[in-house]
Parts: sequence; structure tokens; C-alpha cells
Amino acid sequence: MSNLPLKGIRIIAVEQYGAGPYGSMYLADMGAEVIKIENPKIGGDVSRQTGPFFLGDNDSYFFQTFNLNKKSLTLDLKSQDGRKIFEQLVASADAVTNNLRGDQPEKLGITYDKLKYINPKIVCGHLSAYGRDNDRASWPGYDYLMQAEAGLMSLTGEPGQAPARFGLSMIDFMTGAVASLGLTAALLGAHKTGQGRDVDVSLFDVALHQLSYPATWYLNEQYVVERAPRSAHPATVPCQLYKTKDSFIFLMAMTDKFWGVLVDLLNDDLLKGTRFAKVAGRRENRDLLTQEIDRVLCTHATAHWLEVFKGKIPSAPVYDVPQALNNRYVHDVKMVQKVPHPHNKDMEVLANPIKMNGKRLTGKASVEMGHNTQELLTELGYNQQQIDELKAAGTI
Repeated sequence: MSNLPLKGIRIIAVEQYGAGPYGSMYLADMGAEVIKIENPKIGGDVSRQTGPFFLGDNDSYFFQTFNLNKKSLTLDLKSQDGRKIFEQLVASADAVTNNLRGDQPEKLGITYDKLKYINPKIVCGHLSAYGRDNDRASWPGYDYLMQAEAGLMSLTGEPGQAPARFGLSMIDFMTGAVASLGLTAALLGAHKTGQGRDVDVSLFDVALHQLSYPATWYLNEQYVVERAPRSAHPATVPCQLYKTKDSFIFLMAMTDKFWGVLVDLLNDDLLKGTRFAKVAGRRENRDLLTQEIDRVLCTHATAHWLEVFKGKIPSAPVYDVPQALNNRYVHDVKMVQKVPHPHNKDMEVLANPIKMNGKRLTGKASVEMGHNTQELLTELGYNQQQIDELKAAGTI
């Protein structure tokens, strides 16, 4: 696709591992030139060595997951020559983004105040654990810690069991996406006004924001949401897992209209009773309703009920990872794409969920560490002798 919306935007990414690279990959997928800075003294992004599955000497499937469509520049930002190269890039860039600890951007000189004299339009995005403006700025932090402290683990799992985290690092991914949104908004503002700025997003703030309506209920009514059996919605019934003859199915008949359709499809006299006719009655009789829906659904296998409910009642099977990825629908909508890699020409990854003009965004495998160093330094005016000297010094 040659007309991607961020084509011509240059972003310097001082990032590693998950949240930051996940967010900047969205920007790269939508056409931005994302230049990933990798420290040559530590082997680049630590996720290149995150197993258990590797692609050559310094690459992994984990790394590829978060770094499609990016360029790689090896650069020691703490060296004098490395800083010079970085500032030359800033002069030609639209944004600098990082996912460092909150006290590091100031120390590295990658804030707007430190870079505006080079490029007043530069946007500086900062994704950290706890932010840059409080007494936790120097604290390291990770996704699971945020789930714990923000109350999300208390809402996950079955009642009476230990608190549980989400199956994946969803706070990392949400924070990356929010950071890319904030950066894009600031880029739009800089394009209109000529004025850049800092944009800050933290894992903790995003995690807390995900409390959404339970937070609003507590802040205003002191109502505490607690875990309900079978991953049920705290207020709307039926909206949870139900037993079938061979497994489980998730049903969400969340309105009186859907309830009426469900009752007609199940055709059971007890479920047609007045005690279940309205939302309030179904909520007050949740346990009994669960028992009765189980009774009816257990007469047939999940596949049968999915066919019965198809397009009429919001419902879904409960798949494991292989079943989820082998789902015919996933392939029909082209959410899996091939991205050839030198060590696996048939490498497959999940496609970007955003479509442009009805088409999936395409991906290119992430390159080896430093793949674009020569190209970028040549663009900045360095000759081969200078490049060789920088490499010998460990700057690149």
C-alpha cells in the first residue's frame, strides 16, 4: 500500500521488549518510518534473546511479534559521537518515542525541552511504568504489577480463588496502543502549529483507567464489584459461561430483546417464566437462571448451540490457542499473514487489526540488528571511513 496515512513521518524509537515496540509497530504499519535505536554494547533489544524460539543468532519470534516494518540503527546514545548522530536524526524527525524508566528520558536528554532547540516541531513520547513527574519515576515496573495494584487481578478468576492475572500482558498492549494514539495526536498538533511537546503515558495510569465503570460505581456509590462465577458480568444476566453437553459456551443475552429471542430458541417453559422476564429479575435470580440454562444447554453439544444461535444471539465457543488460531473465520478475514524471514520464509504473524480502505495493513519482517545503520549514516553525510571508525569505537 503506497498511500498509507503516516507515510513521510519519521519516528525515532528508543525502545525494547513489549509495550513500547507494540505501540510503535502500529505507527510503522500505518506507514511511518520507525527507526529503532539498538545499543550495540548489549546486543540490541533484549527481546531479540527472548526464547524459547529463535531465528538465527540474534533474533526471535518474540522480537518479530513487536517489531515488523521498522528500521534498525545501532547507536550508543551515551557516547559523544552517538549523541551527535542522534541529534542529526532529530533534526529530520517528527517524533522521538521511548519506553524507558521514568527518570531516564531527562538523563538521556530525549525530552522536548532538551530537543526543541534542534527541532521545535519534535514530539517526544514517553511510555514508562509510573510516569516522570512523581516519586515513583525511578521505579522499574511491569504489566503484572499494574494488574495487581490497579485492582484488576481482584476482578479476575473464580470467587473464592486466588486473584488472577490476564492470560497475556494486556496492560503492556493497551499502554502501547494508547501511547501511539497520544503520539499521533501530538504529531497532528505539531503539523498544524509548528509546536512540538512531550506526551506521557504510564502502565499504571492505563491499568487504572481500565477499571472503567467499576471505578465510577465505587467513586460515586461506594459499590464494590466482586468476581462472579463463570466470568459473569457484574450486573447483566445472562452474560457468562454456560455448560453444554461437551464443553462450555459464552452467552450474552444482555437486553430484553435478546432474552426474548433466547427463550424462543431454547423453547423451555421454565425459562419463559415471569421471574426471568425482565433484566432486574434475571439479575436477582442469577444462580437459579444459570442452573436452568445449563439444564437446557446440556442436552446438546456446543457446536449444535452455536449453529442455533448463529447471528441471533451473541455467543461464542471457548477455544484454546490452537483452536483460536485455526478458526476458519480468522483466516477468512485474513487476520493471519505470511511475513517471509531469512530463517523462515513461511513465517506467519497476526495481522494488524486496522484496515485502510477495506484492506489489511501488510507487514515486513523485522530486520537484523543494525540493518539500516549504513543507510542512515550515509544519508546524514558520513563517509565510509567515518562509519568504520564509529563502528570500531563501539558507537554503532
